[in-house]
Amino acid sequence: MADGRSGAGLCRASGAQYSYLAGPEPGRRSPGFHRAGAWRTRTGVVAWWRIRHPGRYQGLCTGRITSSGQALGRAGYRRPFSGSGAQASARSGSGTTPMKQAFRPSLTFLRWLGGLAGIAVLLGILKALGIDVPVQVSTLFCGALLGLIGTSLVDVIRLARQPSPEVQRHLPGSLALGRWSEVRLDLKHPYPHALNLRVFDHLPDGLKFENLPQSISLASGEQGQLGYRLRPLSRGHFVFEHCEVSLPSPLRLWAARRYLPLPGSTRVYPDFARLYGGQLLAVDNWLSQIGVHQRQRRGLGLEFNQLREFREGDSMRQIDWKATARHRTPIAREYQDERDQQILLMLDCGRRMRSQDGDLSHFDHTLNACLLLSYVALRQGDAVGLMTFAGEQSRYLAPIKGQSQLNLLLNKVYDLQSTQHAADYSAAVRQVLAKQKRRALIILVTNLRDEDDEELPAAVKQLSRQHRVLVASLREEVLDSLRQSSVQTYDQALAYCGTIDFLNARAGLHERLAAQDIPVMDVRPAELGAQLVTRYLSWKKAGTL
Repeated sequence: MADGRSGAGLCRASGAQYSYLAGPEPGRRSPGFHRAGAWRTRTGVVAWWRIRHPGRYQGLCTGRITSSGQALGRAGYRRPFSGSGAQASARSGSGTTPMKQAFRPSLTFLRWLGGLAGIAVLLGILKALGIDVPVQVSTLFCGALLGLIGTSLVDVIRLARQPSPEVQRHLPGSLALGRWSEVRLDLKHPYPHALNLRVFDHLPDGLKFENLPQSISLASGEQGQLGYRLRPLSRGHFVFEHCEVSLPSPLRLWAARRYLPLPGSTRVYPDFARLYGGQLLAVDNWLSQIGVHQRQRRGLGLEFNQLREFREGDSMRQIDWKATARHRTPIAREYQDERDQQILLMLDCGRRMRSQDGDLSHFDHTLNACLLLSYVALRQGDAVGLMTFAGEQSRYLAPIKGQSQLNLLLNKVYDLQSTQHAADYSAAVRQVLAKQKRRALIILVTNLRDEDDEELPAAVKQLSRQHRVLVASLREEVLDSLRQSSVQTYDQALAYCGTIDFLNARAGLHERLAAQDIPVMDVRPAELGAQLVTRYLSWKKAGTL
């Protein structure tokens, strides 16, 4: 396994984009230079090669993207990201961007050159020893050397004029963070003879890959396929630009490394695939599998659902006497948990959320937990919204009901990253009060410290006058490890005492918030999702939202 060099999910890409990526700009060369296959060398045997006539050698050092998913061209144009079940594919075709290629001598050419160099050394030694060498031998040597040079020049020119193979990349429109996904490359070449290729797809930073580079042999006119795997290490929008193809010259004296423009793009979302797997199970069983424990209902629900016949075990308070008189049989009212309530998630994007526990940061754990809670709440008929603070730019999504809101949430946060900014709780509360007028359950997810004692309690108290507030404070796993570790040295004793002092100060802040009737959850990041869903369901069944 190797890291990808520089240059499944819920939503899929749709739409199509065509970008022509080969050929010169008009007016750059006189008509005499406009011929197919014109090329020139630069420093370091690197050649930039352009097609001067669009009607000849179609597909030579060109690129075109045909996409059933979202694609991002050289100019940065971005189509809307929507739809489902689509895949983005990029193909080299005809376009306007020059192709970069580099030539290197093959092992066969180096062997011939090394043999002639050895003969030259031998002739020099004989001459230094005063041994006469026949003129025919020197003439034969010079002829062989000139012939090799001339043949290699002709061979490299023929290689430069050869059209590039057509490459098409099939890339999923969306990927799940930390999960392996398959990418397919389709290759086709117009040569009248067989061709051996070595292919390497250049991946953006932040993607791990396997099975690259690969070699493939194609017969005349044959199509081939290559597959490799990639795993995203971070969320966001990733753009693919080039695919590197190495092909030999006709006489196998040279090899060309061509960087074909092959634009494409994909989005990396939080790993939410287990959510769709959970739909195949009963909701209660699935919630228990991820650590959510639902409490039994106490009393009746708060919202009327329907009238039905009186059953054994029903309370006398459920009897609807008017309906009973009309039907002349006991009729009971059936209640359900109150629906159409609003939940607003407040996400701290500040520097404290950059702490790393395992493969994911606290911020990634928070996103996964909030999406999990959103899924459960939307299935319960409630409206879910989102607001971020302490980020590069504040984002807000008003609470809306329906499963489509989950896709909106994903597209709102998939490229969201934590910053180096400090959290301003007072400003965040003022923003919530200005935008959220209806009473809602406000869940503030952050990492509390004792230095927040001056600002946070007053801000949360102001927010609780209009809304139900829950503060979820993340606790670093390393603190639990230090608290439970053995103390044998002086340095370990200092670390242990510092950890206990920090945890006590943090617990004091939590107690002061609880004294103001502000519920506080002190949880580890990996347990946040299950704890949030458990608290939400218990409050909902108790009718205290």
